[in-house]
Amino acid sequence: MKYYFIAGEASGDLHASNLIHELVKQDTKAQIRGLGGELMEQEGMQLVKHYRDMAFMGFIPVLLNLRKIKKNFNLSEQDLLAFKPDVLILVDYPGFNLRMAEFAKRNGIKVFYYISPKIWAWKKGRIKKIKAYVDEMFTILPFETEFYKQFNFDVTYVGNPVLDAVQLKLRNISTPEFLNENKLEEKPVIGLLPGSRMQEIKSLLPRMLKAASEFESHQLVITAAPNISEETYKNMLHGYDAKLVYGKTYDVLQHADVAVLASGTVSLEAGVIKCPQIVCYRMGGGMLVYFIGKLIFGIGKVSLVNLILNRYAVPELLQHHCSVKNIRKELMHIIKDQDYLTKMKHSYQELHEKLGESGASKRAAQAIINKLR
Repeated sequence: MKYYFIAGEASGDLHASNLIHELVKQDTKAQIRGLGGELMEQEGMQLVKHYRDMAFMGFIPVLLNLRKIKKNFNLSEQDLLAFKPDVLILVDYPGFNLRMAEFAKRNGIKVFYYISPKIWAWKKGRIKKIKAYVDEMFTILPFETEFYKQFNFDVTYVGNPVLDAVQLKLRNISTPEFLNENKLEEKPVIGLLPGSRMQEIKSLLPRMLKAASEFESHQLVITAAPNISEETYKNMLHGYDAKLVYGKTYDVLQHADVAVLASGTVSLEAGVIKCPQIVCYRMGGGMLVYFIGKLIFGIGKVSLVNLILNRYAVPELLQHHCSVKNIRKELMHIIKDQDYLTKMKHSYQELHEKLGESGASKRAAQAIINKLR
């Protein structure tokens, strides 16, 4: 069968690549093409456009890049029609993907969605488009089944692919080996994971650096996004003693005493790896956007760890709360308060129990093939 994928960011590239890996094992005649990243390409997908040319976040960046975004839509639409796939498989990234779902549906192409947009957190109105244009939704969070049931939309829960990704890619190396391999000092590590989009990095990394640099007993290690140049990071590091590493997110989470990270899939990855964490997020609008989100859109918890456990098991610093002072305060709690740290680690054990067994990518591939046949 012929499969067309669209993933618009690093986490989507990772999970789509694991799904592709399982698809080609079960469908030996699979032809796969689409938009995504090098991980998907390594598993055999013909890469049409890299997600680094598609990741625009926030009102102003989107406005400034409207011509490029329109060009990406046109390219995707034309390539999709030329390829004539049996199914379009969309991976999260709703702003782009729901429009592509509508286009595919109008042109008689079956639409499957893998990893639901986070409409349970905000923009619940997107359920109308999902019901209208998506033939099958494969979800990865246990509470999503009940959420969609409210809207009379049946989904297929396949488990969480983060478990698969960690199982496949987490290396069995000791902390001394990790330090030596990356030319690090023999000091405890504070991991800084400011996201994969330029806007996130520019907003979060300077605050993370300033807060964490005050802990002289620790060294700072930044996980760099593959789509961002080393020069870009180094321009932000003037005056700070921090090490930059590429392609070693799981290593950093495994060996760090604590991770300060951008809200997203990496929060769940840290939870699965059992790395203490501080979840951060900040975009334009500050306090105003925070209160609009809380009061008008009803946005509550944002970290996947907290959403799955339905309580604040890890700290969230959002918008104006994401300040140097507050990051420093939370770092102090985790580094100095053993009871606080123990409580967080106990929550991670509960998280593992709720997520269940690994094998989500294999189950999703089986379900996709069965539904197509």
